[in-house]
Amino acid sequence: MATRRELLTALLLAPMMRGSDFKRLAYRVDATWPTLPSGWNLQETPGVAVDEDDYVYVFHRGDPPIIKLNPAGIVERSWGQGLFIRPHAVRVDAGGAIWVVDNDTHQVLKMDAAGRVRMVMGRKGQSGEGPDLFNRPTDVGFAADGSFYVSDGYGNSRVAKFASDGTFITAWGSKGTEPGQFDLPHTVVVGPDGTVYVGDRENYRLQVFDPDGKFIEQWTHVGSPWGLALGRDGDLFIADGHNNRILKSRLDGTVVGQISEGGKVAGKVNFAHHIAVDSKGNLYVAEIKNWRVQKFLPI
Repeated sequence: MATRRELLTALLLAPMMRGSDFKRLAYRVDATWPTLPSGWNLQETPGVAVDEDDYVYVFHRGDPPIIKLNPAGIVERSWGQGLFIRPHAVRVDAGGAIWVVDNDTHQVLKMDAAGRVRMVMGRKGQSGEGPDLFNRPTDVGFAADGSFYVSDGYGNSRVAKFASDGTFITAWGSKGTEPGQFDLPHTVVVGPDGTVYVGDRENYRLQVFDPDGKFIEQWTHVGSPWGLALGRDGDLFIADGHNNRILKSRLDGTVVGQISEGGKVAGKVNFAHHIAVDSKGNLYVAEIKNWRVQKFLPI
């Protein structure tokens, strides 16, 4: 019979272990990637993105906060000192613009390839809920027509949709557990047909919506989605942060398998936060606790 202490420990750990086990997929880690200059270190690393030419962008909580790497993992350039308080996510849109999300400035910034700010969403240091304000936003996702969605986030429990020029279109969601409600909408991507996929982190589910925010379905078998990335073959990769693993899924919710498991050494992950996929199917995983980005290659 379990002791009282063992029962209490099990209860405390139970929320961290939600989600089914899946077969392991054949990937290997490139332990030599990336090659940073002497003396450089990443700190907590919440964001990673890949552009159309397989250049990798890393967004971390140190200086310089934005780092561009060529496909071989060599630093091409870096920038962003003084712009951020708590980096959270980075994405690259179809036009090559770099978008970054900062929790504590309550902002989403769009930058060009030279690192110049081209669009500012939200007011720096001012939280709120409305067409021009966020409360600790978490991610941004892009539709084919140029409109974009912001998961908003730690404070607001909603998803907001904007036209390509930044004009507010709509928003949906509130705090709760019902379909269409959220407990920390943490990541968002848009499928080829405009379907919106939102990682509802603390509700341990992924919610699926039409382009206007109408609820379609929820997936409760994929753990706690902290990061989402669309592969160029149409598959969806899910960073299940609480369970320290990466899942590969079809867009209908069918899980193909699992990549990695929890740990400190190369090939394992600890608080896998956001992910990205390049044209060859290589997977890049940004980790909070391990202060790094890892590159996983399909075998």
